[in-house]
Amino acid sequence: MNDYKEKILKICNETSKNTLMETLEIDYIDVGEDFLLAKMPVTIKVHQPDGVLHGGAMVALAESVGSAASYIFLDASKFFVRGIEISANHVKSVKDGFVYAKAVILHKGRTTQLWEIKITNEADELISLCKLTTIALPRS
Repeated sequence: MNDYKEKILKICNETSKNTLMETLEIDYIDVGEDFLLAKMPVTIKVHQPDGVLHGGAMVALAESVGSAASYIFLDASKFFVRGIEISANHVKSVKDGFVYAKAVILHKGRTTQLWEIKITNEADELISLCKLTTIALPRS
């Protein structure tokens, strides 16, 4: 399992090159049977004007991790994935350090998938709770 896990994480991180995920410095760090975990640094580059992590950056992190998880848990050779709805409840601010986003599947349908993405700080405190719906469309 460890070799398989490392291969998946390597693919996730390599496919982030030259994308928003690279701009936000999102790093995929763990994967399991039903989850994907990533981290993102909190720097001035992702702050809102008053010096805390911008909610939009958290939503981008959540959608990135949930969408990547969809690719992992679906047959990416047969489907491509798109996010069709995301919601976020931001409950705590962060000024620096790292935030961690863990995507866990709640519903794995043939067409739609429902993901819960919890964003936490380094002390494992909840920062944001997100829900992402993805759709798997057949490749032609």
